[in-house]
Amino acid sequence: MLDGVISAVDRIWRPLCESSLSSSHHGGRACCSWPAARRRSTEATQARRAAQRTLETRDELNSQQRPLADDILKVSSVGLGGPYNALLRSPELGERMFALLDYLRFNTSVPRRLNEFAILIQARLWTSQVEWLAHYPIALREGVTAPTLADLKAGRRPASMKADEAAVYDLCMEISTTHKVTDATYARAARVLNEQQLVDLLTLSGTYATLAMVMNGFQQELPPGTEAPLQPLR
Repeated sequence: MLDGVISAVDRIWRPLCESSLSSSHHGGRACCSWPAARRRSTEATQARRAAQRTLETRDELNSQQRPLADDILKVSSVGLGGPYNALLRSPELGERMFALLDYLRFNTSVPRRLNEFAILIQARLWTSQVEWLAHYPIALREGVTAPTLADLKAGRRPASMKADEAAVYDLCMEISTTHKVTDATYARAARVLNEQQLVDLLTLSGTYATLAMVMNGFQQELPPGTEAPLQPLR
């Protein structure tokens, strides 16, 4: 994908630079140098690929990263990949985020079925492949039906949701797409969740949006042997 981006930049940027250089021969001043621009693009690509590469062994980790990696490996279905690959690059942030995730996943007040459904809503909104791969089987196991998740995956409002799932879906979608919640949507959610559960649910949604943003920003690679499950939303 990155090679394709470089090729696209090559097609657009080279003629502009050559035109600028041509103008400089007639008394103008060149605004760019194609070799320098290409070099900067290559360096940026190499830097991103280095950040994408999963830190696979403890020997690659420093003394601050290793304790965090040990905790991650106790619970992670993707090893040190997924969001953990980026968080290990900022281990103090990683430790704090890991503690937050421990609460939001394993100690939250939100029922596990609704919790996993809410995570997959963010995965779908952000086309976060690793989040979907990791949490889709958990959501099924916790009782979210396959037809509901098939609709969500396709970008449709699921037709077969239970009443509490519909309330969670509407709340999470509304806050994520409009950045506010109407009184009617809040009232529906408040009929199935108490105040603590609403706080936990909204915090979960924001946290998994953050993780998706980090993974998308680094174009995090998928686990070996897997294919991207999600198509971009239209």
